[in-house]
Parts: sequence; C-alpha cells; structure tokens
Amino acid sequence: MAALNGVKTATLTQAYLESNQVKETKNLITELCRQFYTLGWVSGTGGSITIKVHDDCIPKPQQLILMSPSGVQKERMVEEDMYVLSSTGSILFSPLPKPYPHKAPKCSDCAPLFMKAYEMRNAGAVIHSHGMESCIATMINPLAKEFRITHMEMIKGIQGHGYYDELVVPIIENTAQERELTESLAAAIEAYPKSTAVLVRNHGVYIWGDSWISAKTQAECYHYLFEAAIKLHQLGLDCSTPSHGPIQSFKGLSNVNHSVNMSVKAGSAISNNGIEPSHRCIVLDIEGTTTPISFVTDVLFPYARENVGNHLDATYDSAETQDDIKLLRAQVEDDLKQGIVGAVPIPPDGAGKEEVVAALVANVEAMIKADRKITSLKQLQGHIWRTGFHKSEIEGLVYDDVPEALEKWHALGIKRAILWFGRNMSRMICLEGGARKQAWRIIDHYRMMSCWKRPAYLL
Repeated sequence: MAALNGVKTATLTQAYLESNQVKETKNLITELCRQFYTLGWVSGTGGSITIKVHDDCIPKPQQLILMSPSGVQKERMVEEDMYVLSSTGSILFSPLPKPYPHKAPKCSDCAPLFMKAYEMRNAGAVIHSHGMESCIATMINPLAKEFRITHMEMIKGIQGHGYYDELVVPIIENTAQERELTESLAAAIEAYPKSTAVLVRNHGVYIWGDSWISAKTQAECYHYLFEAAIKLHQLGLDCSTPSHGPIQSFKGLSNVNHSVNMSVKAGSAISNNGIEPSHRCIVLDIEGTTTPISFVTDVLFPYARENVGNHLDATYDSAETQDDIKLLRAQVEDDLKQGIVGAVPIPPDGAGKEEVVAALVANVEAMIKADRKITSLKQLQGHIWRTGFHKSEIEGLVYDDVPEALEKWHALGIKRAILWFGRNMSRMICLEGGARKQAWRIIDHYRMMSCWKRPAYLL
C-alpha cells in the first residue's frame, strides 16, 4: 500500500493496476473511441481521450490517469493498449509492442495538454477531437481569437451556461507538433476561467469535464454548436447575436465613399446583407471600379494609339508580338470579308517588316477609333500598356478608397482579384500583399453585389 497525503491507496501496486476500477475505465475508453470514430472525431488515428480512474477512496487530484496511445486506429483499440499514468503524469504502465504492421506503442502526444486540464481545472476526463466542424469553426474568421455563439438550446449542455448566455471559446493557433501547443493552451485556460474547451485553429478542440459523462456531454454540445455556427454562416446569419439575423458588417470597419457615388463597407458583405461567410474572394473590374473610366479613354487609349508603331517595331521578332500579329491578321481577314470600315490588307511576312508594321498600325488605329471590343486589339493594347508602365511613361490611377478597401479585405483573409477576359478563358489577377500573381480559372457563376455602383463580384 502507498500513502498519498495521508490517504492509504493501492495506486502503485500491481493488484490495483488490475483492479475492476482500472479495467472498467480502460474498457470505457475503448467504447468511447469507437463511438467517437463514427462521429469523425478520432479518424485517421487522430484525436484522443483520457479519463481518471474514479475511486471514492482516493482524492480526485491523486487518482490514476488512463490515456489512449498515439498513432493507433482508435476504433480498434483494446484494454491492453491503454497507458496508465500517475496523477503527476508519470507513466506507470505501458502496453506491450504488437507485431507488424502495428507501430511501437507510444503515449498520446496530447499528454502534456491533457495534464494542463487536469492540473488547472481538476478535470475528470479530457477529450481531444479532430471533428471537421471544430476545424471549420475556427476558419470562419481567420483573425478571430474567440468562437462566440448565443441563444441556442444546446448551450445549456455546456457547464455554467444557459440559453441566454453567450458561449465564448478561445482559439489558439496550431503548431507543427502537438506538444508545442501546451503553453498556449495553458494560457487560454487561465484567461478563460468559464470555458471548458479550447479550439485549435485548423486542427480541432480540447474539451474537459468533471467526469467522463460531463466531458462527453459537453463535447456533443460543442460539436453541435460548431456545426450550427457554420451553417448559419453559410446562410449569411450571425450566430453571435440573439436574433441570429443577417450579418451586417465586420465590427470596427467604417464606410468608405468616393466622388462617383460608390459606397461600400470595406471588408463587409458587399451585398445588402453584408459579406456572405462562405465566399472568400472579391473579384473587381478595373475600368469604372478601381479606376475612373476617364483614365482609360484619356490616358490608356491615346498611349496605345501613339505607341503601337514603336512597340511593334521594337518587339517584332518576339514570340509574344508574333502571336499578337497572328491574331490581328486573322481579325483583319475577317473584317475585309465583312467590309468593315478602316480595314486594310496586311502584307505577308516576306514583304518586309516595315510594310507589315505600317499596315498593322493602320488597322489598329481604325480599331481604336471605332472602340472595338475584340481580343486581338485588347491583347496588343495590354502589351503596349505594360511596356508603358515598366518605362514609367504611364502612371496608374485608382479611386482614393481602393487601397484602404484592399488592405482591409486582406486583413480579413478575403482574397482580392482583378478579372479580365482573354481568349476562351477568364483570367483572374490575384492581388496578394501588393504583388500580383496570375491565376487562371473558368468563372462559371458570378454574384453581382447590389450595393456597389461599380461592377464587382463575390465568389
């Protein structure tokens, strides 16, 4: 027999390790893990559970701790797979190795985190879930440090909470190794004394209770509430307000306005009800949206018209310009057949560079004058403008509110993109951290944002 704080126990004897209390707790863990597996909480060997061995003769802080192993199929565990730890976390019993393909036994990587819940909350059981809803709940707002929900019946299943209460669960950032979460989890437990759970972003959740029944009940309620929040968010409804009404805006962001009567809440729903949570990308046009139309007509078009000859002459032999010329030839041939005013024949390549360029310039000037919306012209203009920007002969112009809006959307984790149409495909130029990188995709569906006076789309 051993004595703990004057209380005689048998915690360190082989007889006690084989007692009914220990066996029943081991069996309980295997049973719960099979159930949690069907719920998606411990699939792929992820997740874990730990329970203290209840014994009326031993004070709770000094009771033995049983813990599931790491890296095993949780739904196939048996009693012999469990680790037995002392109340301070020392391993008293380790399972025997199993033949291939089983891995060598290893105590749960969650052990240090479980011990924090035991030490700081006097928990009787702790559950670590990898349930998808617990992951996605942390992604709704990538900058949020808390999960909040109120006026939901299942909140009553969380210790110390009622229907009218706001449930607040801290969110900590994930790390490469589970053990590296220990300090941040402990800090969250200390900072949120009313909480019985800590969410780990893009990872899962730790939930504890006074007993295994309390931990299990709360885990079921938490997962229900996480899923409810996700579904409300998809519907554009705010789970953190009593009415669960439409999401109006992100807190702390003000309206931005400009002289052309555009009004938008930067970072908020660019629709009557605010940004829909399931959409994470705002696609903007340039002309008339980020940049005044006058910039195009008064600056870009004249520049392209005045520099088309110099551009073609300087880049004539490049693959890019040869592709531009090929497109223009095809367009002009079609124009001539249709009797389009201003179209003139383009000599074959053998006629000489100067004659070909002169004919191309004549056709391009006619196309620009007619303000034709054709791919061959737009592609060449784009290349001419790019050269102008690189040479600093053209300086871009945007509305005053555009930089602020882009920065706020970026801070909220919302991607921004510029959309323009090319051959057979839509190109999105994604704006990330001031740099532009091209991403190609087919746009199958657009959602027009009704409160914008300038064209923009929410994906």
